Amino acid sequence: MNTQTAHKNTLQQMHQYGHILLLSAWGFAIVFASLLFLYLGHLLDQWLGTAPNFMLGLFFLALVTSIGRLYQEAWLKRKKV
Repeated sequence: MNTQTAHKNTLQQMHQYGHILLLSAWGFAIVFASLLFLYLGHLLDQWLGTAPNFMLGLFFLALVTSIGRLYQEAWLKRKKV
């Protein structure tokens, strides 16, 4: 029985690490998408001469979209638990 308990504890720890890894990946994706869209918006603003309009618009679009996808995935994971 001791081996089964140890195996169960190991699986629980791996499951917890999986959640941490998933959150870390989403954090990286949110930061990367935000910075990428911020930079692309900056380039569009320079090209079109429209001060911070595209820069801010694309930045907030990246934030809302990324956080929405994170929420959607968390909602699906919650149903599985």
